[in-house]
Amino acid sequence: MGAGPAGLLLSQLLHLAGIDSVIVENRSREYVIERVRAGILEQGTVDLIREIGAGERLMREGLPHEGIHIRFDGMRHRIDLAALTGGRHITVYGQNELVRDLIGVREATGRPLFFEASDVSVHDFDSARPSIRFQAEGEEQRIACDFIAGCDGFHGVCRQSIPPADLRIYERDFPYAWLGILAQAAPSCDELVYSRHERGFALFSMRSPSVTRLFLQCAPDEDVDQWPDDRIWEELCTRLGTTDGWRPNRGPILLKGVTGMRSFVAEPMRHGRMFLAGDAAHIMPPTGAKGLNLAASDVRNLAAALAGYYRSGGETLLDEYSGKCLSRIWKAQRFSLWMTAMLHNAPGSDAYEGRRQTAELEYLMGSKAAMTSLAENYVGLPMD
Repeated sequence: MGAGPAGLLLSQLLHLAGIDSVIVENRSREYVIERVRAGILEQGTVDLIREIGAGERLMREGLPHEGIHIRFDGMRHRIDLAALTGGRHITVYGQNELVRDLIGVREATGRPLFFEASDVSVHDFDSARPSIRFQAEGEEQRIACDFIAGCDGFHGVCRQSIPPADLRIYERDFPYAWLGILAQAAPSCDELVYSRHERGFALFSMRSPSVTRLFLQCAPDEDVDQWPDDRIWEELCTRLGTTDGWRPNRGPILLKGVTGMRSFVAEPMRHGRMFLAGDAAHIMPPTGAKGLNLAASDVRNLAAALAGYYRSGGETLLDEYSGKCLSRIWKAQRFSLWMTAMLHNAPGSDAYEGRRQTAELEYLMGSKAAMTSLAENYVGLPMD
């Protein structure tokens, strides 16, 4: 269920294991491809994409980054991710481009992929023969299957179909959001810049050699119409600018929007013969760049468990799926919360809190052990 990165990655992993699958997506093909989402891939995610034969364009057009910058007190401080992790790094490659690649790989297999499905529902997933019903291509469709993979996002039907008494939900809403833009401007730095400023957090990122992606901390109910382009650029230059004169390059703003920040985890990630993966099971602040990467880790484990079942009939790996994934998910939650709290200004925070954050950043940049911890988490913990 779902033709985002999780569902598409899982389908290809299953295909390579000789396992039939059907993908059902309620959005259009164009919507799924064009929505602008994450763009930072961990080393393990890149390795997985290459393993399944979907990495040709990623390796040609993706932007490898061996470090990141953290800006505070008017200066940029670099953390050398590769040097601290034995050569591991991140790659900047837009999620929409990855989805485009994965759809192409899926369509090349000739296996079913339904877009614009409506009236989608899941049935009998606590039995040995679950099913999915939906409308597509002008007809009512019914799929009888062995398992259902709920890769249909936070608002999808899979998790919402599980009896509430059988799920434990952990969640936290944050008192700030990100105002994000996509700009036609060449990146003015080769690596990401995270900034803590007294006016609020800011992030400099990119999508290509000619397009930058930038963010400003704002209120959750921020009216984007109150942010004309000039105001956005002035605030970005204020929060990101450094005493040596560095500023982000300006250019036409192609897209702008406000994204709320929250943490959410649903446990367990299995109910009968239905398994949750990706945003259907967990959401976290984007500060640590973990969302898409956790989805990749989830489906890697799920594909291995399903392949084991079809090889031997044993359900040991299926039984272990939820616990294995949740262990990594909660470590990512911890890291994302730490990064978020260290760099954002919480409403009502005082001068004491500001000095404490500065001291934490000074300690981070002065301690190889602390930088190594950040680097290990940022490039991605082991998927196994």
